[in-house]
Amino acid sequence: MRNAFQKLKDKDYLNSLSMKMVRIEPGSFYMGSETGDLDESPVHKVTISKPFYMSAYEVTNKQYEEYDPTHKLLRGKLGFSKEDDEAVVFVSWHDAMGFCKWLSEKEGLPYRLPTEAEWEYAARAGTTTDFHTGNSLPDIYHKNQRESWYPETEPGKVHPGDVMPLTVGLTPPNPWGLYDMHGNVEEWCLDWYGPYESYDQVDPVGRENGEFRVTRGGSHSSDVYYLRSSNRMGTLPEDKHWLIGFRVVCGEMPQTVALPITSPERYQLNVRQEVPNDIHDGPDKEKPFFSTPRRYVILKPDAKGPFFHHNHSPAITECPNGDLLAIWFTCERESGREMAIAASRLRYGCDEWEEASIFWNPPDRNVTGSALLVNEEGTIFHFNGLGASATWANLALVMRTSADNGVTWSKAKVINSEHGLCNMPIASAFQTKSGAIILPCDAVTGGEGGTVIHVSMDGGERWERRESWILGIHASVVELKDGRLLAFGRGNSINGMMPKSISDDMGKSWVYSASGFQPISMGQRAILMRLKEGPLFFASFGKDMVFTDNLGRSYTGSGLYAALSFDEGESWPILKLISDCSGKELDGGAWTGKFRMTYNNAEPKGYLAAVQAKNGLIHLISSALHYSFNLKWLMTPPARPGEY
Repeated sequence: MRNAFQKLKDKDYLNSLSMKMVRIEPGSFYMGSETGDLDESPVHKVTISKPFYMSAYEVTNKQYEEYDPTHKLLRGKLGFSKEDDEAVVFVSWHDAMGFCKWLSEKEGLPYRLPTEAEWEYAARAGTTTDFHTGNSLPDIYHKNQRESWYPETEPGKVHPGDVMPLTVGLTPPNPWGLYDMHGNVEEWCLDWYGPYESYDQVDPVGRENGEFRVTRGGSHSSDVYYLRSSNRMGTLPEDKHWLIGFRVVCGEMPQTVALPITSPERYQLNVRQEVPNDIHDGPDKEKPFFSTPRRYVILKPDAKGPFFHHNHSPAITECPNGDLLAIWFTCERESGREMAIAASRLRYGCDEWEEASIFWNPPDRNVTGSALLVNEEGTIFHFNGLGASATWANLALVMRTSADNGVTWSKAKVINSEHGLCNMPIASAFQTKSGAIILPCDAVTGGEGGTVIHVSMDGGERWERRESWILGIHASVVELKDGRLLAFGRGNSINGMMPKSISDDMGKSWVYSASGFQPISMGQRAILMRLKEGPLFFASFGKDMVFTDNLGRSYTGSGLYAALSFDEGESWPILKLISDCSGKELDGGAWTGKFRMTYNNAEPKGYLAAVQAKNGLIHLISSALHYSFNLKWLMTPPARPGEY
């Protein structure tokens, strides 16, 4: 192949698939942008030392199907890419690599995907501006350049331009004769995604390993910002959807040594692996215990990230070594592409949470919804949504696992590869008595509708999504002693009360009724779980609810409360505000803001997640705060001020 490539002397050539291949001469350029996203810095000089050929157009359906005729079955999926001359989509990185290998063998030439550096060098074509057209992209290049909710069909979220032809080469080429380098579809690159280095480089090939493969160029149905020459995207190499295609290059593979993988994050450092001898010890279970709420979201937000101003939707678990691990999303806008999953660790025996670090961050993908679970063998499961683009309407569902207390993680496995609804995890994952893993996920994008569950009967290897819905979004689910499932959701009130859903067939069908609890709304999410001592624990938010003090007197209170049931959810005799009555002002972050904990007032909003530790302490987190208490405290009515 090398000798055959060296014989290519023409400026351009047409290969056996009628692909026009454009000769790209060697040269140097400055890669990245100081004004773009954080991962586009630092700007560094890159030299491309050898010529290569790049296809003038993205690979089309007709060309790709010479390699894989079965792809014809995907033409027109969700309305996209029906014709021969449209960019091929619904192809994974592995599919694109397979096409390159096939074409190389067919022609005796070294076809491959471009490196990320080659792609940006060719896209810029000697320019230094955001686009090869300057610092703005003319309307002629635009294809529904907006934050798209497709394939959502809810009124107000659909747009007449959500589906359009992906015909290649209809817009003017860049100065080097390459078409559709800004938009149409994203394009797979060869590299593993990873941070830039500041020094000059020759023929860089990215990192030696990673989780995400780079995509470049942006696509239709995305904000024009993501179509810039320097913008970096990426996703799992097995991911495929209507926004990603590819183009090929012909050229010898650079012999450059890949950069090493990046250093571990703070939450992964110096983690003890042995289980403490006193892990089951804790405060005296016969005495009420309540710890002053402490902040677990500790970070410095910045407009470029990696941490942003809006931090919300947490999950929490106790690691086998006794550490608490909390994760949540950090973003500027919940529908944005800048979203990342952050993490913090409260190490066993410590009083303060560590400063946040990045937990999972597919570049320029919305990642709404996370859940954590530790199974009976001590494996930690992380479930997350993975967006095709912005918004939580086009998520796929993925899973990772850790067998060393969250230090290292398996590469994400796609549970449901179809980007769309029903793939936004809720922090209520659990394992049933029979060993089944239950993962609730929102079924809709709005404030009303329902929740579905994904079920694995074999430890996470295979998954089935139940088609019947729990009533209400953000539903929290628990297994009753007789094997039925009980769930409480947000919205879809019944007789003015929170809906209660019961299933006796592992989520295949549900029966609905009024729960007796007040409904909740925007900025609020409840949590339901079984305590080790036996009763069901429920935490939610209410207004002007009736509580009882230590002298049996009734009083009204509002905000975050807990309830206990000793008869499998039939009644909830214990009802208590989660407050230390101190009058202390706290900041609940996200949608919550500042509030005071008093005798009759607690946190007014928050997305709740909870875990009970091996020592019996219940750890409840809202959008920013960590509460810790025991069962005895829940069952002890409060004394009025001055009567402690």
